[in-house]
Amino acid sequence: MATITLKGNVQKEFPAGTTVADIAKELGMGLYKAACAAKIDGVPCDLRTPVTSDCAVEILTFDDPDGKHAFWHTCSHVLAQAVKRLYPDAKFAIGPAIDNGFYYDFDVQTPFSPEDLEKIEGEMKKIVKEGLPLEKFELPPDEAVKLLEGMGEPYKVELAKEHADKGEPISFYKQGEFTDLCAGPHLMSTAPLKAVKLTNCTGAYWRGDASNRQLCRVYGTAFPKASELDAYLTRLEEAKKRDHRKLGKELGLFTILEEGPGFPFFLPKGMLLKNKLIDYWREVHQKAGYQEISTPIMLNRSLWERSGHWDHYRDNMYTTVIDDTDFAVKPMNCPGGILVYKTGLHSYRDLPLRMGELGLVHRHELSGALHGLMRVRCFTQDDAHIFMTKDQITDEVKGVVSLIDEVYSLFGFKYHVELSTMPEDHMGSDEDWEMATNALKRALEQLGKPFVINEGDGAFYGPKIDFHLEDSIGRTWQCGTIQLDFQLPERFELEYTGADGEKHRPVMIHRVVFGSIERFIGILTEHFAGAFPLWLAPVQAMVLPISEKQAAYAKEVANALADAGIRVELDDRNEKIGYRIREAQLQKIPYMLVVGDKEVESATVSVRARKGVDLGAMSLNDLTARMKDEIARKENGLEQA
Repeated sequence: MATITLKGNVQKEFPAGTTVADIAKELGMGLYKAACAAKIDGVPCDLRTPVTSDCAVEILTFDDPDGKHAFWHTCSHVLAQAVKRLYPDAKFAIGPAIDNGFYYDFDVQTPFSPEDLEKIEGEMKKIVKEGLPLEKFELPPDEAVKLLEGMGEPYKVELAKEHADKGEPISFYKQGEFTDLCAGPHLMSTAPLKAVKLTNCTGAYWRGDASNRQLCRVYGTAFPKASELDAYLTRLEEAKKRDHRKLGKELGLFTILEEGPGFPFFLPKGMLLKNKLIDYWREVHQKAGYQEISTPIMLNRSLWERSGHWDHYRDNMYTTVIDDTDFAVKPMNCPGGILVYKTGLHSYRDLPLRMGELGLVHRHELSGALHGLMRVRCFTQDDAHIFMTKDQITDEVKGVVSLIDEVYSLFGFKYHVELSTMPEDHMGSDEDWEMATNALKRALEQLGKPFVINEGDGAFYGPKIDFHLEDSIGRTWQCGTIQLDFQLPERFELEYTGADGEKHRPVMIHRVVFGSIERFIGILTEHFAGAFPLWLAPVQAMVLPISEKQAAYAKEVANALADAGIRVELDDRNEKIGYRIREAQLQKIPYMLVVGDKEVESATVSVRARKGVDLGAMSLNDLTARMKDEIARKENGLEQA
C-alpha cells in the first residue's frame, strides 16, 4: 500500500501501482472527468502515471496552470495529427503549449491560408470526436532516432539526437495513427478538447535563427466548454480594439520608425502623459522617503564585470570603446546606484537609505520579439535601491508592497504575487539564497499577502517578488518587482558603521513599480482603451464653437481654462458641429464644451462627457471647480473606458 497525501493534507491508502487517474476516480467522478494532469511530489505528470510509494498527489484541472498546459499541449498534438492527415508531406518542428493556447511549427511548401486553417480546424474536431486515447512509450536513444528517421521527420531527428547525448530513454506519445516525440504530460484522450479554434498563422524560423529555414507557425486555443471559448474570443476582439499600437497612432502618443526599431519616439501628447506619470511617481516616492538620483547612461567594462552583468547579461548589452577601454550602455540602473552609495560614509543611523532613479536603460532584444511599447530596446526604468540592515528587511519589503498596492489601486488594477527562487545561473552561496528567500517569504506572510512560488525564476543575484496586475479585460501583466540582494553589496564591498562601531555589510533591495514607464503606458492605453482618466489625459477639454460667430468667445473660454491649469484645445474648423464632436469622442477627450449663441449670452458652456452624456450648461467657474476636483482625486474613470 502507498500513503497518498491529497489537497488539504488529507491522507488516503491506495494499492501501490494505482494510477493517478484511478485515484481521481475514487475521489469523485466529477474530479475525474475534469482532471487534465497531476503533480506527484510537486512534479507535473500524466494521469496515467502509477503511484508506487508514499507521496503527495495533486489532481490538476483546467483551472490550474499546469492543467491548462497539459490540455493545450494535447491540442497541439491534435493540430499536428490533423495537418498530417490533410498534408502528408508536411514536416513537424515543435508544438508547445503557451499562454492562452498552443502553436505548432510546420515545414510546408506553401504557408497555410485562412481557408486551410478552416479545413485543419474541421479535421481537429473530427479527431476530438474520435476520442483517441493517448499512449506514452519510451525508447532507447538510438531506437528513437531510427523511428523518427523512418517517419521522415528531420526536425524531430535533430531534437532526438540532442537528447541522445544524455543517454536517457526518449519518450513519445501516440494517438491513433499519429506519433510524436514529447515529454508530456498530456490528457488521457482527445475527447475533452470540446471547443477548439485556430487563431493565426505566421512565419517562424527554426530555433529562432534567421539563417535557418522559415516554418509556418499555426496558433490556436481550446477550452473544455464552447461558452469559455466564446468568452475568450470576445476578449480577443476587445483586445484588438484596445491595441496600444493602434491607439497610440490614432491618439498621437508615440511612434516607432524604421530608423530606430525598438526605440520609441514620444509625440507631444505622449510626452504629456509620460510626464504626468513621472510627476505622480515623484509624488508618491517623496512621501515614502525616497531620494531621487541620476546616474550615467554608459559606464566602463570593469564596473559591469564587478556587478556580474558582463558574465551573466553580456548578450543583452550594447557596448562601445572609448579611449581604448570597453564601455557598456547600462541595461540596469543598479551598479550606478551602488556607486552613489559608495560616494559617502554611512552609519546605521542613515539606514534604510532609499534612492530612486528614472533611468534610461538599453537592452538588446531580438527583432522578432519587439512589440510596440511592450517590448522595446530602450526604456525608462523606475528603479529604486534600498540599502538597509538585515533586521530592517521585513519592514522595508512591507513598505514597498504598500507603495505598489497604492499605485496599482489608483489605476483600478487587481494583482497577484509570485515569489521567484534561485535560478541555475546565479551568484552567491546556497546559504545566502536561502536566507534571502526566507526573508521575502516572512515579509509576505506577515503582510497576509497570498503568493505562489515560481521555482528557479529569480534574478541571478537574488530572489524576487513579482507583481502580476490584471487589466480591465482580465489580462495579466508583470510589472512591479522586489529583488533582495546579498551579492552586489558583497561584490562592491559596501559598508556602514554599526551601533557597535564596527563595519558591517548592508543588504540591498532592487525594486520597480511601473517596471518600464514605456511599457506601463502601453498597458494603461489598453486598460483604459485610450480613454485616460482626466488627470492623465493629454487633452482634458475640447472647446467647440458651433459657428464662426462664437469663435471669439470660444477662444476666451479656452484661454481661461488654460490659465486655470486645464489642458485644453480649441476646434474651430469649418466643419459641422456633429462631425467635430464625433472627432473629439474618437480622440477620447474627457470633456467637450459646446458654445453656441445661448452660451455666449449666458457666459456658460454646454458640457458633454466623453461617452456623449449631456451634463448641461455650466459656468466657467463651476466647470473649472469640477475638473480641478476630479483631477485632484485622480479618479480612474474606468467606467468611461
